Amino acid sequence: MATTVAPAPTRVPRQRPPGSRLKLRNTFIGWTFILPNFIGFAVLTLVPVVILFYMAFTSWNVFGSADWVGLENFRDLISDRTFHTALLNTGYYALLHIPLTLAVSLGLALLLNTKLRGVAFFRTVAFFPYITSIVAIAVVWNMLFSPESGPVNQFLMALGIDNPPGWTTSTTWAMPAVALVSTWRDMGYYMLLFLAGLQAIPGELYEAARVDGANKIQRFWNVTIPSLRPTTFFVTVMLTIGSFKVFDLILVMTDGGPGTATLVLSQYIYRKGFEEQQFGYASAVAIVLFLICITVTVVQFLVNKRRNR
Repeated sequence: MATTVAPAPTRVPRQRPPGSRLKLRNTFIGWTFILPNFIGFAVLTLVPVVILFYMAFTSWNVFGSADWVGLENFRDLISDRTFHTALLNTGYYALLHIPLTLAVSLGLALLLNTKLRGVAFFRTVAFFPYITSIVAIAVVWNMLFSPESGPVNQFLMALGIDNPPGWTTSTTWAMPAVALVSTWRDMGYYMLLFLAGLQAIPGELYEAARVDGANKIQRFWNVTIPSLRPTTFFVTVMLTIGSFKVFDLILVMTDGGPGTATLVLSQYIYRKGFEEQQFGYASAVAIVLFLICITVTVVQFLVNKRRNR
């Protein structure tokens, strides 16, 4: 009796659902946008940072190989008086620059938060120093702060001050002078941030406070300041990071002088790395600066989080 063999079932190729194809396509398109920026970040930022952390534990002067020295660079920092001076100067500059810039930029934002004719012109004038060349700013302000013929001291002498400050030539007044110039340069940028925060405050809050009998000062403290808390926090974080890594203005304006009166950590890193070719030691100082910045920033975030509870 003959047996019949049933034909083998034909396999139907599985087709991906249209939604899966669309998802893959969107993922591919997303990576095409992200990948160029990520490659640039990896090559120009991530890889140098990793190399920096390695170099901090070595002794390397560009010529020859890097010799592993472990924690020797960090131990040398403990007894390095110039490093201690740069660290104190950085903190001193931050204590001057941060509150002064906060106050001036907020005051400008309050003054220019109006609908008067020509207010856009004054906003542009206030922002203009931020985009001006650092070299031009340093040269002009050094002329203004000249002890003998500068307009600043001439004005102070006209007011009856017989011995005006020496400004950038004085070890006492050099850092305040730099902080004043830095505040003048940065105030326009942070003014715009505060201005955006002010314009985002609902007008109903001011109207309700006015109905309750609050005057202008009470409305400022009870409506404006609490409503600007997110903006103030962001500005404070940005100012803190910028103050600790200040470099260009001091380099061009005073070059760390007179003596070491305005020497800050960023310039000390530059001197050790590019002038003395001690790249391992400079990397160790850079790591210390990085740890200071990240510690202060984390503390600011924790304090802000606790306040918002």
